[in-house]
Parts: sequence; C-alpha cells; structure tokens
Amino acid sequence: MAYIGFYSGSFDPVTHGHTDIIARALDVVDELVIGIGVHHGKVPMFSVEERIAMLESETRALSRKRGAKIRVTTFDGLAVEAAREHGATIIIRGLRDGTDFDYEMQMAGMNSEMAPQIQTVFLAASPGVRHIAANLVRQIAQMDGDITPFVSAAVARRLKAKAAAGKR
Repeated sequence: MAYIGFYSGSFDPVTHGHTDIIARALDVVDELVIGIGVHHGKVPMFSVEERIAMLESETRALSRKRGAKIRVTTFDGLAVEAAREHGATIIIRGLRDGTDFDYEMQMAGMNSEMAPQIQTVFLAASPGVRHIAANLVRQIAQMDGDITPFVSAAVARRLKAKAAAGKR
C-alpha cells in the first residue's frame, strides 16, 4: 500500500522551514501532495502560479533524492477535504513551537471527526529553521533586509524583485 500525504499551507513564499518539513515528510510517505491554500479574502504577495513554480523548483531535487513523488496543487476549501480528494491517508503538519502544537492539536481533532480515515502526523521543525515564518520573511524583504538565511537563492531573487516592484 502506498502512503499518500497531504501538506498544506500558503507557501507565500516557500521557506527553508517548508522544505525541511517536506524533506522529512518524504521519509514517511511514498507520495506527497502539497496543497496551496487559496483563500479569496487574503491577498498573497505571490500569485498561485508563482507559488506553484517555486514549490516545484524547490522540491524537484528532494523528490529525486528521496525517490518519492511530489505533486503541487491548490485548494480553496477545507484541507481535510482536499486531502481526501487526493487520496491522502496522512495529513502532514509542521510544528515550530508550543503555540503551533496547541493550534494543530485542535485542528487534528476536528479533522479526525470529519475524516477518521485520515491521520495527522506532526513533524517538529529542525532547530535551525524553527524560527522561520513566511510572513516575517515577506516583511524583511519589503524592508530591504537580508532574507538569504530563510529562503533559497532563487526564492530570495523572486522576493527581492517582488518587494522592489511593490515600492514603485
């Protein structure tokens, strides 16, 4: 039986924290579906197409190295429903700290009521990336700060260009 995992987020932008969880999720599942949440009330920095392109680029080598399939998709409803639609039996959630744990435990409980056949697996972020939050990375980029410790060089270039365009 192949294990399919579902890892959701806004990925605006994809950070080293995200790729840390993705890499370790590939040790748990045979296939990972990365779901980009599209919420019409939120205005992301990057378009859906840009976020898909960044995730595909950032995860290509991980997929080859781990021998696991990665699919990037979007969803605009409940993550648990998107997981079910993609045949996932595992929802992957990354934890940075106790605040994340409390929130994610509540979410896991709600999800298990809606889809008892889908298990939630928590992966603690590696110590070197626990402090990274995409919203803070965006703020640093918009204020011309150094984002290179938090994202890949390719994502940093995109962020700098997007931040510069926003200042015009």
